Amino acid sequence: MNTLRNPEIQKSLLVHLALAILAVTAGWLHDKYTAFCLLLFSICYILAHYLFTMSRYRKLKRLSLDLDAMLHNNTPIDFKRYREGELSILESELSKMTLRLSEQAAALASDKQFLADSMADISHQIRSPLTSSNLILTLLMEQELSPDRRRQLLRELTQLLSRIDWLVESLLKISKMDAGTIVFKRQPVSIPELIKQAAEPLLIPMELREQTLDIMPSIPQAQFLGDFTWSMEAILNILKNCMEHTPTGGAIKVSFSQNAIYTKIIIEDNGPGFAKEDLPHLFERFYKGINSSEHSVGIGLALARMIITQQNGTLKAENRPEGGARFVISFYDLFQESNIQKG
Repeated sequence: MNTLRNPEIQKSLLVHLALAILAVTAGWLHDKYTAFCLLLFSICYILAHYLFTMSRYRKLKRLSLDLDAMLHNNTPIDFKRYREGELSILESELSKMTLRLSEQAAALASDKQFLADSMADISHQIRSPLTSSNLILTLLMEQELSPDRRRQLLRELTQLLSRIDWLVESLLKISKMDAGTIVFKRQPVSIPELIKQAAEPLLIPMELREQTLDIMPSIPQAQFLGDFTWSMEAILNILKNCMEHTPTGGAIKVSFSQNAIYTKIIIEDNGPGFAKEDLPHLFERFYKGINSSEHSVGIGLALARMIITQQNGTLKAENRPEGGARFVISFYDLFQESNIQKG
C-alpha cells in the first residue's frame, strides 16, 4: 500500500476512475449490459495498470538501493536485471555514470598518491639545502674563523640559497601549468634569438668548465608561433642539463631546421649520454638518472617538456650513435603557415 502514497500514482488512479465513471455512465444510458461490460473492463484495466506500475516502482526502488550500495559500499551493480522497457534507457545512462565514477575514483586515488609522493620529494629536496645552510650559519658564528674560510662558507651558502630559490620558482611554474592558469602567447619567435638568450646565463659556467657552445644556424629566419619567455625557459633547462653532463673541455652543439610541417631544434653534447633504463623516465618529475649529480633535483626536464607540449610541440631524448646525449624539439605551430592562411 506504500505505492498508493505516491502522488503520481494517486493522480493516475483518480484520472482512470473518472474515465471509468464516465464510460460506465455513458454505457448505462445505452443499456445495462453495456454498462456492466464497461465497468468490468475499467476495473480490470485499473488493476492491471496498478500492478504494472507497482512492479516498475519496485524495480526503481531496487535500483535506487543498488546505487546507494555502490556509492557507499563500493558494491557493483548487475544491470542485466534492468533491461526491460524504458528502464533500459536509464540503465544505459547509469552504466555510463558508474563507469565515469569508477574512473574518477581511480584518478583521484592516483592523484592523491602522486601528491603524497611529490610532497615527500619536495620536502626532501628543500630539507637538504636548508640543513646545509643551517650548518654553514653555525660555522660562520665561530669567532676564530679565518677570512678565507668565511668567504668560502658564504659562497657555499649563496649557492644553497640560489638552489632553494630555483627549486621553489620551478615548482610554482609547474603548479601553475597543472592548474591551467598560464596563458601562452602566440607571437613569432625567432629561433636564433631564442637560443642566444637562453644560453646567455650559462656562458660563464661553461667557460669555467672550458666547454664550448656551437650554434649552427641553417635557416637564420626560422621561427614559430609561441611564447618567447617560456620557450627560453625550456631551452635553458635543456642546455643546463647538457652542461652538467658534459665533461670539462667538452662541447655542446645546437642546430635547427625548418620545413613546411615543423621547426626542429636539436641540442647535443659529447658527455656519457643516457643510461638505457633512464630513457623512459627522463621527463618524469623528480626523477634522477644514474649519472645525475648530487645537486640534481629532477624537475628541469619535466618543466621543459610541459612548456614545449603546451605550445603544440614535442620533446624527446636519445643517445647519439657516436656518444653523448641528444634532445630533439619540434614546434608544429609555424609562423609562415599563419601568414599563408591570412593571405
